[in-house]
Formats: sequence, structure tokens, C-alpha cells
Amino acid sequence: MGKISKKQANALKAVDSSKTYSLKEACALTKQISYVKFNASVDLHIKLGVDPRQASQMVRGTASLPHGTGKTVRVLVLTTPDKEAAAREAGADHVGLNDYIEKIQQGWTDIDVIICSPDVMAQVGKLGRVLGPRGLMPNPKSGTVTPDVGTAVKEVKAGKIDFRVDKTGIVHASIGKTSFTVEQLVDNATELLNVLVKLKPPTSKGVYLRSVYMAPTMGPGIKVDNNTVGV
Repeated sequence: MGKISKKQANALKAVDSSKTYSLKEACALTKQISYVKFNASVDLHIKLGVDPRQASQMVRGTASLPHGTGKTVRVLVLTTPDKEAAAREAGADHVGLNDYIEKIQQGWTDIDVIICSPDVMAQVGKLGRVLGPRGLMPNPKSGTVTPDVGTAVKEVKAGKIDFRVDKTGIVHASIGKTSFTVEQLVDNATELLNVLVKLKPPTSKGVYLRSVYMAPTMGPGIKVDNNTVGV
């Protein structure tokens, strides 16, 4: 490990790795220890008692964060001409079909979320090789394949996030920015954790919420006491 800066050293010193913090304490500490000059993201890393290799234990879903993510989400809507106006009115950044499919095939992925209507899914499906590895492939489970593209755009812009458990059984999700108040971070974290608990697979045995860590984009992880997450 290279030489660490004074700010990094102070951040590491501020977090007691042997301690678990209440959710409120963790949110306050995360704001305090972020040592970058920009408005960093606040992320949750939640270890679940599931085996993601089993289809019945693949946890995936969406959560509508009450205070949004603090990020400007760039949305592309791929749809038929009759739905384009609704997508634009809802605030989509890019709307179209064939021209964007061509751009994506050439490697363009300068967006955060793609929403499409079911009637164009056959064409969009061909983009799997480009979109799949980047996590941009529209999916009915995340609400990004829908006939009501306008509502889907509004929800994403307002703070609806899509999450899925990774192959090690961990869900990683951004729940806001270090500029958020402690209360806003607590609300957003609680909403995500509530949704995760509701998605517990019936086949999951033992402790479901194994561990919860919170961290700013650059900074040490803070262990959250599961008994304080309000779920």
C-alpha cells in the first residue's frame, strides 16, 4: 500500500473497525470521514444469507428512495413514435429507436438508465452484448421494460434505484450523497433495507441480513448495527 494522505489517515482513525454503529451514527460518521473535495456518494454494502447461484435465491428489485440519490440520472427511452412525446414530457434525456440502436452497436453508452416499451424489446435484445456487461439492459423486473414509459422515466428521475445481489451474496447500492442530511440518509437507507427484507427468498435459511456496511465513495467502511436499521 502506498503512502496515505493526512485526510485518509484521519478518516481511518475516526472509524473504530471493532465497533458497530447505529444507523444514525453511521450516517453522521460517513459524512464526516469523506476526504474527497467533491460531493461523494454514500453507499450501502449489504451481505445477505442467500446463495445467488440458486435461481430461487437471486434477490433483485427496485427501491424508490424518498430523497432521491442526489445524482443526475441520464435516461434513454427506446420506443415507438407514438410514445416518444410522453417520454420527452416526463424528462427523458434521449428518445428514439433505430438511430440509438445503431449508436449503441457502435459503442455509445453515455447514459445511466435505458427504458423501453415491450414492443421494441426484440430489437433491444440484440444489444445485450454491449448493454449486459454495463448493467444497462432493460428488464421488466426493474420496471425498465414497460408500456408506460412516461411514468418509468419520472420514477427513475425521482430516485428509483435498481439493485441485485452479486455472486458473493452482497447488494451494493448508492443511497445518497455526503451533502445529504443525516435524516435523509437514514430515510433512504431504511427504505432500501425494508425493500430487501420483503424480498427475502422463502428458501433462505438462517440469518438473512448478515451484515450492513456504509461508506462514502472514498473512505473506510462503517459497520452498522443490524438492530438499529428499523426493519
